[in-house]
Amino acid sequence: MPRSPKKARRLVADGRAYLWTVRHGHRVLPDGGCRKTLTLWPEPSGSGGALRFVFDEGPGRYVAGFTTGSGEVGENGVGALNLHEPGTVRFLLDAARARAGDPAQRRETRLDGWDFLKEAVAVRG
Repeated sequence: MPRSPKKARRLVADGRAYLWTVRHGHRVLPDGGCRKTLTLWPEPSGSGGALRFVFDEGPGRYVAGFTTGSGEVGENGVGALNLHEPGTVRFLLDAARARAGDPAQRRETRLDGWDFLKEAVAVRG
């Protein structure tokens, strides 16, 4: 039986455990549009802040919808990622920690996921 996309999954990175989920949402009007959010938080709960990668749909950028896979985000001319793949999540976590430090050391960090897409596609292919 396939794993529920709403159930938190577990990822261990450098000896620290994280839980993660991928959610689909919609921005409020006037611009509207779809949004994918990948959220990671350290285990045990309360031991650090959430790390959120937000992918907002926009010109040349898409998030999973009717015609694409449920965790897919992509940009024309760059490529796409599946946010349900543990390797993709691990890459994003490592890249965010390198740029912004360990999310376990603060309350919450919200990042524009598109800032990581080109590098992630190049590595994850």
